[in-house]
Amino acid sequence: MAKLDASPVIVALGEPLIEFNQTQTRDPHAYVQGFGGDTSNMAIAAARLGARVGYVTRLGDDAFGRLFRELWDTEGVDASGVATDPDAPTGVYFVTHGAHGHEFSYLRAGSAASRMRPATLPLELIANARLLHVSGISQAISASACDTVFAAMDAATTAGAVVTYDPNLRLKLWPLPRARATIIATMARCSWCVPSLDDARVLFDSADPATALAACHRAGAKGVVLKLGAEGCVVSDGKRQQHVPAHRVTPVDATGAGDCFDGAFAVRLLAGDDPFTAAAYANVAAALATTGFGAVAPLPRDADVRALLRKTAV
Repeated sequence: MAKLDASPVIVALGEPLIEFNQTQTRDPHAYVQGFGGDTSNMAIAAARLGARVGYVTRLGDDAFGRLFRELWDTEGVDASGVATDPDAPTGVYFVTHGAHGHEFSYLRAGSAASRMRPATLPLELIANARLLHVSGISQAISASACDTVFAAMDAATTAGAVVTYDPNLRLKLWPLPRARATIIATMARCSWCVPSLDDARVLFDSADPATALAACHRAGAKGVVLKLGAEGCVVSDGKRQQHVPAHRVTPVDATGAGDCFDGAFAVRLLAGDDPFTAAAYANVAAALATTGFGAVAPLPRDADVRALLRKTAV
């Protein structure tokens, strides 16, 4: 099927979540409303960096669902693949701050997104994209959502698209044996796997980056970008391995930084960068995403990323 000029070149699929973040004030009962959901964050990051992006999910017929539609419209994310479910709510999470850092509380059981099914996928939207992005969180929220991720990957692969996959392991959502089996099976079906070192540590019982990269390749991943947080990332295309250092900033909140990396990496791959150059750009974008609060507000623009790249190159 021919790629349509006006259609999104990147499509992400998953569960968006309304965020309520506890304010750092004297009133511990005050929360600021924001937006979250790993693949939605990725989609917005990619759109801000200049790509045509679409999103696939289900939202509740509620105020929170309407807020998301307004957000994506503002950010230039195509929501034609977003369905409204009249019988299920949009998911919500709360962030509290204590002595041990962030604590997340989720109200997502039975969410509209968890009711995604392969039969309702917007296959034309996916087939006309050049890259599909999915995550382990989307697989964990329900069996039907997991099936939907695999069906979307099949459609994208058949159409010749790149498929990027972030395991984004959340053990509160599913038991480790099922998570490990599903994630490893998915690695074999993606073009690029972009796990964090924390994910790899749990999945493969090792905190050694070389061991984690080898395990991902053994699982069938063609390309791997192992995200190391403040230490940057290690990129392996199966033939060459390279550590790509991070860029130093003054971080205030790392929420959504990994999602920003995923979006930036996808944008630069499609722009023709080799994966090592794409990862260097994505490191800068992710670093900038930590300099503000929330998952969406601090996501950078291309000009911001290039300004920091020029500064650090001097």
